[in-house]
Amino acid sequence: MNLYVVNTGYFKLDGGAMFGVVPKSIWNKLNPADEKNLCSWALRCLLIQDGNRLILVDNGNGDKQDAKFFSHYYLHGDDTLDKSLSQHGFHRNDITDVFLTHLHFDHCGGSIVREADHLVPAFKNAVYWSNETHWNWATNPNEREKASFLKENILPIRESGQLKFIPAPSHRITGNEPLPGTTFSNNISIRFVNGHTEVMMLPQIVYNNKTIVFMADLLPSIAHLPIPFVMAYDMFPLTTLYEKKSFLDEALREDYILFFEHDPVNECCTLQQTEKGIRQKEVFRLEEI
Repeated sequence: MNLYVVNTGYFKLDGGAMFGVVPKSIWNKLNPADEKNLCSWALRCLLIQDGNRLILVDNGNGDKQDAKFFSHYYLHGDDTLDKSLSQHGFHRNDITDVFLTHLHFDHCGGSIVREADHLVPAFKNAVYWSNETHWNWATNPNEREKASFLKENILPIRESGQLKFIPAPSHRITGNEPLPGTTFSNNISIRFVNGHTEVMMLPQIVYNNKTIVFMADLLPSIAHLPIPFVMAYDMFPLTTLYEKKSFLDEALREDYILFFEHDPVNECCTLQQTEKGIRQKEVFRLEEI
């Protein structure tokens, strides 16, 4: 097995929205905002080469929306999905599986591209993986979350015939029980969480005798390690609190490595117990594992 970081650029989101009830006087020290109160965040994906499978976990914003849409999110940086794949010696047509943690536009926008007047899969040889509960949630969105679920990113996946569902449990944790999970392959399992959005999936990978967990939006960055640091974007913030506490206790006990999708600086970290709670221990790049 080989793992590769796939950087697709950076975007900006409101700092208050990203840190919820935490005062700006605290979070601004962790990720300083610009004059518009916007913080920069990574769109960092993961490529897993596992036997004859080449699995891409999430794929960034894509580029098919209009200028007005992107004016809200200030995409910046020189990285693109294709450029990053090429740097590792791959092409999008090599991808066998596209694993979508959830269907918010910054995680699945690169799934579909516009060719002439048609929306078609960007990865023509890949199976796209979601789960039925989250798919139904995303395609029938509530008013609060519908701006994050863009039909042009989602519906063409099913229309292509390339969509498959992973069985997902209905269990929602309410205490310190472990996050539910299932097996995806010999080296990859999936943990399910429900606080950010309904049935988000977190790949958990055994690699070089270590366990790496792709954090998606349960923990967007190292700055979100403190339990109360929950995004205002989360649909069920108390569920996120339970899930974070349960996961961090397990990750500390089992010495997991956390891989961050949105941290603008840090790719990975391990954990340690401090007087303030569980915090990062060592910070490093994926290629150093």
